[in-house]
Amino acid sequence: MTTVVGGVYVERCVEPHWDDVYGSAGRAAAAISAAVADVRLVTYRAEPLAEAFDSLVNAYGLVIQGPLVRFEVAFDYFHPLATPRITPRPDAIPWNEPIRIEDEVVLRFGMLEGDAIVSAATAVYDPQSAFDPRPFGENGSTAGRLAMILNQLEARRFADEPDARKAAEAILAKGDAAVVVLKMGSQGALVLTSEGVDHVPAYRSGNVFKIGSGDVFSAAFTQFWAVEGRSPREAADLASRAVSRYVDTRSLPIPSADDLMAEDLVPLEAATGRVYLAAPFFNLAERWVVEEVRNQLVDMGVPVFSPLHEIGEGPGEIVAPQDLAGLDECQVVLAILNGSDAGTVFEVGYAVAKGIPVVALAQNMRPEDLKMPQGTGCTIVSDLATAIYQAVWALK
Repeated sequence: MTTVVGGVYVERCVEPHWDDVYGSAGRAAAAISAAVADVRLVTYRAEPLAEAFDSLVNAYGLVIQGPLVRFEVAFDYFHPLATPRITPRPDAIPWNEPIRIEDEVVLRFGMLEGDAIVSAATAVYDPQSAFDPRPFGENGSTAGRLAMILNQLEARRFADEPDARKAAEAILAKGDAAVVVLKMGSQGALVLTSEGVDHVPAYRSGNVFKIGSGDVFSAAFTQFWAVEGRSPREAADLASRAVSRYVDTRSLPIPSADDLMAEDLVPLEAATGRVYLAAPFFNLAERWVVEEVRNQLVDMGVPVFSPLHEIGEGPGEIVAPQDLAGLDECQVVLAILNGSDAGTVFEVGYAVAKGIPVVALAQNMRPEDLKMPQGTGCTIVSDLATAIYQAVWALK
């Protein structure tokens, strides 16, 4: 049997709309349920979520076990890239006795309500904690073979090393894990073993629903490496392909390895350049969107020219030439077309005339208002996270 142990939580997102119960463990167990027989999901079972647990059983054929707890945990997002509001606050969630798991293959996630002590022939560990990731064996967990899947911040925290790759190398050198997978967002992932370091790419998708993408990666890696016996590099590449499919469609379970390899996926390549943020900023809501988009781009390490921040407000004869000069120095325009602001529409037309790619966020707009952007080759998307990623991916 294969066991997935971790949290099952309520997830809600404003845009695009999402309201379901998955969490890391629920989503991971669902992800591998088509190819892996007798998947066991072990978690702290919140009594208010009894119907949701029944739905997971009925939809995916899971065996669900674990102690009952009286409260549920919810994650609320404005959009898939936003920091969620967690209810109750993490410091107010009661800590429960650890869950003990013994199985041939175990995928272990970090949890908010307690911990899991694992004894496995093969284990995959995703700590799911940016602030205080704990070593796999600290709580007494053991595994004949161990793979650790970490994002860059987790790796830095684990090794107390500012360079994420050096941190991953230090973690591997300790000898606790046979495989360390370092996830690097749009830059793909590094797979570190005693035989060396391999890079696997991230793959492009039409839509980008990021909630749970890391869960799917860890689940897919577990299926392809721990269960099917593929090499760490091949398993990580298939996991990256599975993530591309998931963020585009939100569908589970993941496809088989053959189906994933048959899909014509485009790997993302390293790019340079600056994004021009074309958007109105004349009221509080508009300013919030500009600040949020700019912050997300900066957090990704992408240079961004925001007229609000670089030039500021002022009379048109002063700010317009400076804005267009800034646009000339950018390689992609990310335009917020909501409201059909005249200045933003002008900037889009200017970019099209100069041959600069345009990605436009357009929500609740009349089809007539989109005829020119669509007819001139602009990429039109309807959710914020997808718009941000499509703009970054359009950089050369």
